[in-house]
Formats: sequence, structure tokens, C-alpha cells
Amino acid sequence: MTATVKLTSRQQRILWATVRHYIETAEPVGSRALVEEYNLNVSSATIRNGMGALERAGLLYQPHTSSGRVPSDFGYRIYVDQLITPSETSAEVVNQALRSQLSLDQGNIELVVRGAAQILATLSGYLTLITMPRTQSNYLRHLQLISIAPGKVMLVVVTDAYQTQSVVMNLPAQTPDTLDSEMALEDLPEDEELIEQELKVLSNFLNRHLRGRSLTEFSNLDWNDLDREFQRYADLLCRLLKDLGSRGQASEYGLIQLSGISEVLRLPEFSQVQQTQTIIHLIEDEPEQLWPLISSMGDQGQVTVRIGTENPLEPIQSCALVSAQYYWEAKPTGSVSVLGPTRMKYENAIALVEATANYLTEALGP
Repeated sequence: MTATVKLTSRQQRILWATVRHYIETAEPVGSRALVEEYNLNVSSATIRNGMGALERAGLLYQPHTSSGRVPSDFGYRIYVDQLITPSETSAEVVNQALRSQLSLDQGNIELVVRGAAQILATLSGYLTLITMPRTQSNYLRHLQLISIAPGKVMLVVVTDAYQTQSVVMNLPAQTPDTLDSEMALEDLPEDEELIEQELKVLSNFLNRHLRGRSLTEFSNLDWNDLDREFQRYADLLCRLLKDLGSRGQASEYGLIQLSGISEVLRLPEFSQVQQTQTIIHLIEDEPEQLWPLISSMGDQGQVTVRIGTENPLEPIQSCALVSAQYYWEAKPTGSVSVLGPTRMKYENAIALVEATANYLTEALGP
């Protein structure tokens, strides 16, 4: 999520100072405050002009006509992408805390994850979400398509851990263009025996192509190029496998270890109990909505920052979510995230999340 906008060096300094001051005070920022607290080497009038230009570019806005300015989501994005680097000091602090307070010798990764979440919440001041390591690989062992009622089909999947998952959907209707040219329109009603045979052949076809693959891959597969005799089922398969892929991802990431509620309640953005309860409800009762956000990231060591409305979930669109994955045997096995207001100390949060993810990767190593 990299934004690009051309700013002069002076505009960059004014934007940096404005965001920094707002993060510290939670109060709209005026030119006088920047003159008094930051060595920008320009007059108050020049700063006002610069802030006006940043406002016209959509990086700042005025919550009230008589007030100072505050950063927009776009302004925070430019700040994160172009104007800061992660704090080495914060990374050193969390590394020291993790290594001194947690013990890897006990062999209980659940205790390590819980302790890491508490430490990260304390040091960041934000909600911390760490997913427990995957308990099973969820690779396909066998699948079968079964006709369970007129017009309905069930896909049954058995994983390598001998766990069973199933999805039920409506069977696509037979249409004239999917029939042999000799078949008359009056023959359109479904032949259950024929359907059973088709599903058996299709099951064998899918087993050959999917056996040994992770369920999480299913949501990205495209079956529009099926052989001609299976074209009728292409859309059905896309929907069935996408559903299973989402379930596979959810079951693989398991529980979310949450910490830091008392920390965020001190922030003005979380002073309304109802808003905080809505976020906690999302995390604890509907975690499947969060998994795509905290697990769809880039390479190892890469931190993802989603700011405000970049988060598709309405309850957290006034928040910033900073996430990184941790690994086992070079494969992503869980994620580390902090959730706080968009008025976040991004330099610290990014460094803390990255260092914690690296520590958990080491904890799971040989």
C-alpha cells in the first residue's frame, strides 16, 4: 500500500511536524505550534501556506473552520511510506523484554505467545493480536462430490489430519447449450443417475489436481478452463473451493491471543466504551473477518500497515493495523499485529511488531 505524491522538501518537513505534533497531543495543529516546537527555519506565514497546500492535496484537513489541521488517512500514509523509518530503539527494547521475560526452554509455545502479546501491548500501548501457530497443515487428502437432494450437491473434504469439512450448494441447472445437439428440450429434467456419474468423474478429476495441496490455495484456483464435459460445474466449483479456502485459512490460524484492552482505554479515541466493545466483539466473536487482513501479507520480515479506511471492516476504519507474519520452517504459521488509533506512533509500532514476529520465528525454530 504505497502512496505517491510529489512534495517539496519544505512540505515534507511541515507534514512530518504536523503529524508528529498531532500524534503527541491529539489536538488540531496550528502554524504557531510548529514554529515554537520544531526547528523548521521558516516563518509562521510560510508554514500556514505550506499547511494550506497540504490540505488542498488531501493530506491534512480542518475538523472545524476555526481550528488547526489534523492528518488525513492519506497524510498518515505519506508519513509512513516516505517520512519515517522504524525505531531501532523500540526494536531493541522489545527484544530485550521478550528474551528476559519469556523462556523458550519450557517448550510451551502457547505460553510464549501469550507472554509476547502482553509485552507487546505494554510497550506499544495498543491492542495486540497474535494468532496461535497453526495446529494442522490442512492439506487435501481426499474429496468427493455427492448429490444429496434434487438440485443440491455437497463437497466433502478430508484433510491430511483426517479432519472433515463440507460445503453444500445448489447444483447448476442443465441448459440447452450444455446438452448434446441430439437431445430434445423435453429431455431437460435432470437424470439423477447421470448426475451421480458426472459427480463421480468430476471428483476423480479434482482429486488428481488437488490432492496434497493446502486448503488455503483453493480460494485462488480458477476452474474456468475445465474440460468441456465439466464446464457446467465451473462456477459451482469456484464457489465451493473459495468457501473451503476461507474455512481452511480460518482453521489454520486458530485462536487470536488478545492483549492491551486496558492500554487503549487510556486513549481519547477509545474513550467511548461502545466503540471499544464493538472492536473487541469483532476480534473475539468474528475473528474470521480479521484473518484475511492479518494473514495476507508479503515476504518474511515485511510489515503491513493499514490506515483508517484502508481497512475494509467498518469497526476498525478509524484505526491503524500494523501486522507481520512469523514463520516455521520458512512457512508462515501465524501473525503479530497491533491495532490502535490512526494517531499511532508508527515508527515504534512497526519496529515492535517486526521484532516480535522475528522473535516468534526464532522461538519456533530448531
